[in-house]
Amino acid sequence: MLVNEFLKDKLRVKSYSSREAMGEGAACEAVAYVRELLKVQPEVNIIFAAAPSQNEFLAAVAASDLEWGRINAFHMDEYIGLKEDAPQGFGNFLRRAIFDKVPFRSVHYLNGQIESQRACAEYAEKLAEMPVDVVFMGIGENGHIAFNDPHVADFNDPEVVKIVDLDEKCRQQQVNDGCFATLDDVPTHAMTLTIPALCRAKRLFCVVPAATKAWAVNETINGDVSEHCPASVMRMHDDATLYIDNNSSKLLNC
Repeated sequence: MLVNEFLKDKLRVKSYSSREAMGEGAACEAVAYVRELLKVQPEVNIIFAAAPSQNEFLAAVAASDLEWGRINAFHMDEYIGLKEDAPQGFGNFLRRAIFDKVPFRSVHYLNGQIESQRACAEYAEKLAEMPVDVVFMGIGENGHIAFNDPHVADFNDPEVVKIVDLDEKCRQQQVNDGCFATLDDVPTHAMTLTIPALCRAKRLFCVVPAATKAWAVNETINGDVSEHCPASVMRMHDDATLYIDNNSSKLLNC
């Protein structure tokens, strides 16, 4: 159940009574938006986030009756150096969650197996050919979006896709989420779409459950708009919505 909604700068915030209600509510609005886009353009290009925080949202989106054959899918970040079939790979996560469940027109993966600068350039070229309409995203425990951790985040980044090193809080989150057994198992580097690349989309849907994200949610909404909390950039986007649950909203006065 939706329990509160408000505006902070340009960012719409919708708070739900549970994680399940949040995921379903966000998916309902996302599907409706994509359906409207498909009325006025032949195809829609969507970037997907890969994380356990997106499970309820992705399940609801995958169960919808969208015209999947008119939708092109991308994912926003990928580890460098994992085995191709590693279950922790973000492309593999999205295959399991949605990419193999519905008949997309096309699916485009970041490739952490080839020389990374070349992979970044190739993905940037594909995004130039197929400009992004919609981003389905989350926020990390350190406030990152994609793998733009605070120390590498740049609201004016000239790159579209870049190689980054991951900070310890970001890597520890992967352990907290149950994706890796220990911190030493988590890769230290990744490829990520940059903040400007994400913010070029017409519409951002940001889904953030769980108490572990409460600090990041509070900083996104009430902190300074700066790279200290990269997700705060959404407050400057013309059409972004942040969906939170009873746990991720616990530091807010709402």
